[in-house]
Amino acid sequence: MRNRPRATLSPQSSVLSPELDVVTGAFGYTGRHIARRLLSAGKRVKTLTGHPQRTGEFGDAVTVAPFNLDDPDELTRSLQGATTLYNTYWIRFPHGQMTFERAVQNSKTLIKAAEDAGVRRIVHISITNPSPDSPFPYFKGKAIVEKAITSSKLSYAILRPAVIYGDEGILINNIAWFLRRLPVFAVPGSGDYQLRPIFVDDLAELAATLAAAEGNTITDAVGPETYTFNDLLRVIAASVQVRARLVHVHPQLALLVSGLVGYVIGDVVLTRDEVRGLIANLLASDQPPTGQTSLSDWLAQNADWLGRRYVSELRKHYR
Repeated sequence: MRNRPRATLSPQSSVLSPELDVVTGAFGYTGRHIARRLLSAGKRVKTLTGHPQRTGEFGDAVTVAPFNLDDPDELTRSLQGATTLYNTYWIRFPHGQMTFERAVQNSKTLIKAAEDAGVRRIVHISITNPSPDSPFPYFKGKAIVEKAITSSKLSYAILRPAVIYGDEGILINNIAWFLRRLPVFAVPGSGDYQLRPIFVDDLAELAATLAAAEGNTITDAVGPETYTFNDLLRVIAASVQVRARLVHVHPQLALLVSGLVGYVIGDVVLTRDEVRGLIANLLASDQPPTGQTSLSDWLAQNADWLGRRYVSELRKHYR
């Protein structure tokens, strides 16, 4: 393992400069919380982003560089001087020319650039239960990227969250939005499959902690509570004070209904991989909790705003 780069002496000052960390997508969701956590710890933070015009809450506190995945040399230069790369890059579903295969190749390009730039450690956000033999492209692609990381020269910490919730989180918010507005909620299959949600700030803290640790690790990033999908819907409905009228339907019908609703609101509500992964219990984990925040407590504290507006994946990432 390479030695950790030491803080360097600024030519304009005798003050030691803190280490530089790079976060992909610091103006997005998970990356924003990781960047916030690093800044609060006194780190210098740079982001690689496909939306360099956005600054969000950070202003000049975060250095911005375009995510030059089509220019590996420029990508390598963007990573030079960094101690740790926090990688949140992935896609939820194919859109336009962006496919899972391309997302895998982009991830490999990023990993190689980090090696060439001399980055010491990568902290990578993956998914619970990835497998290179998975029939689901989302989970298969995640496994291929993990293999590229573990085969690289980089020291690594791989985090495997199931469902991430918090401010601007899509899944929990949009479930609440539908429960507030629709007379019934179509549940794919039995609804007895399980999820282990983790609070986004807990994930960010875990990422920062494992970045500073020694050795290579792969960790399920999961909270203290396990829910069946049925129970998750009921606890969200109770928090926003609506009745959960659940109708269990064939998964194909649930996809058809979500597709029709998505057409009306101009978004992708649910994907085939998400439904099949849920039913296969791929968002469950039997590992000890690595996040401490209770979803039920968080729901009670945030019920006033939760689900008041719909959060569009397409608008957030592609428009």
